[in-house]
Amino acid sequence: MNKNLLPLTLGGLGIGITEFVMMGLLPDIAKDLNVTIPQAGHLISAYALGVVIGAPLLIMIAGKYPPKKILIALMVMFTVFNAFSAFAPTFNTLFVARFLSGLPHGAFFGVGSVVASRIAEKGKTAQAVSLMFMGLTIANIVGVPLGTFIGHNFSWRISFAVVVFVGLVTLVSLKLWLPALAATKNRDLKAELSFFKKREAWIIIFMISIGTGGLFTWYSYIAPLMTDVAGFSSNAVTYILMLAGLGMMVGNYIGGILADKFSPAKASAALLITMAVTLTIVHFISASQPLALIMTFITGAVSFALAAPIQMLMIQSAKGSEMLAASASQASFNIGNALGAFFGGLPLVYGFDYTSPAYVGAAMALIGSFFAFWLIKSTQSTTEDVKMPVTSFH
Repeated sequence: MNKNLLPLTLGGLGIGITEFVMMGLLPDIAKDLNVTIPQAGHLISAYALGVVIGAPLLIMIAGKYPPKKILIALMVMFTVFNAFSAFAPTFNTLFVARFLSGLPHGAFFGVGSVVASRIAEKGKTAQAVSLMFMGLTIANIVGVPLGTFIGHNFSWRISFAVVVFVGLVTLVSLKLWLPALAATKNRDLKAELSFFKKREAWIIIFMISIGTGGLFTWYSYIAPLMTDVAGFSSNAVTYILMLAGLGMMVGNYIGGILADKFSPAKASAALLITMAVTLTIVHFISASQPLALIMTFITGAVSFALAAPIQMLMIQSAKGSEMLAASASQASFNIGNALGAFFGGLPLVYGFDYTSPAYVGAAMALIGSFFAFWLIKSTQSTTEDVKMPVTSFH
């Protein structure tokens, strides 16, 4: 692994733990703070909302500075706000802390994606970006299960202390190993914002926001799904999350290869349809422990295979606005996080069992694939228009 990419992987590790550990800790936090599990699910949405607001805002504010300085500043924010989460005394203060913790998330991945693409070997840009997202998958193999185990057996607050420790290690690695790339010269914020005037930009945003929500309808409620439906013990959830994380790591690696070999749009369309199929299967087989475990791995793999393709879609469609566009993709991903947690929780509120969120997720993934096909057709139409000779009609 390229040592220069290691700080980005570590940053992804810390961000992945704080984002995804909440799914495993929902029952513990709900019990400790005397709220229901669906109410505790609002903490997932609070973090996602922070990402959505912070990603473009912080990039617009800090974009004129060198990438290394931006990433260090973002990781300082991340570490401080997660410390706030660890000490939050009430549900409302934890809600605010989760919102603040999400602010630097999207900007970190936005800047990090551009840095990774700049220092990547020729023809391996998406794979370099996937190495940054590998931190998220390692988080789901090691960090999230560890945080869940600590939360079940000791205190969920210690789980956030682990995040703070990873944040401090990331800060040191950023200082020591990240190349000091130059800042963007003659930056024109108005020109960068014109990216959002493109139809393709909004198609991608809707594709990510709705399509990836399918992952979060399933993952937000994976702990009660496995205990209440599949019949696993609460202690087994730790190992189930490790299995999901292993699937995510495999999928992330495959997604990077797919995005380099094929068009990121076509890879995204195929993976979203596959996600819809896997989530439908999850709905029907979760009562069987062996099948539930198999589908946990497969669903994690399919879902995270999308990471590199959607990030490359944004970067390739935004010449001159790469950082802002890459951060927007992370904001969109976390809109999917918020929508998935919210819509996935609705059938639970109305008395349906914990397999019902998977149905909602399958529908969201299918809608996301519609936008992916629309993007492919739109891109093809644009290419054909460019190739056609210009003819005047009088």
